[in-house]
Amino acid sequence: MRLRALQQQDQLQWMSLWQAYQAFYKIEIDPQVTEKTFSRLLDTDEAMYGVVVEEQEKLLGFVHFIFHRSTWPTGDYCYLQDLFVEQGVRAKGLGRKLIEAVYQQAAERQCSRVYWLTHESNAQARLLYDKIAVNAGFIQYRKNL
Repeated sequence: MRLRALQQQDQLQWMSLWQAYQAFYKIEIDPQVTEKTFSRLLDTDEAMYGVVVEEQEKLLGFVHFIFHRSTWPTGDYCYLQDLFVEQGVRAKGLGRKLIEAVYQQAAERQCSRVYWLTHESNAQARLLYDKIAVNAGFIQYRKNL
């Protein structure tokens, strides 16, 4: 298995994983938003990035992350927005490898923090997250517009 940057030729396999990710969270993202997201992940002028894990040219998972400014440090923060690994290969360390790839890229950009959200019911993922990061205890509030 190897980690690498998301590439244009990954679109069909990425789409399949993206749809499974949406099904996991019981959401539907508009196809136009999905197309825009994929193009942003590949656009070198965007602060959005994608890394995939593959085995024998089959994508098994992805992570998407965004670099952004903060009012607290002078450097950037890194928001790990999406992480997904196929059901059949979970608990094999792929999620950890994907997160560590984000850590590495954030460190190279001298970010002071990598952070993410997960649903409180995502018990399997939280077992990993509790080992490799700190639960800062914040509660998310949201107003959809």
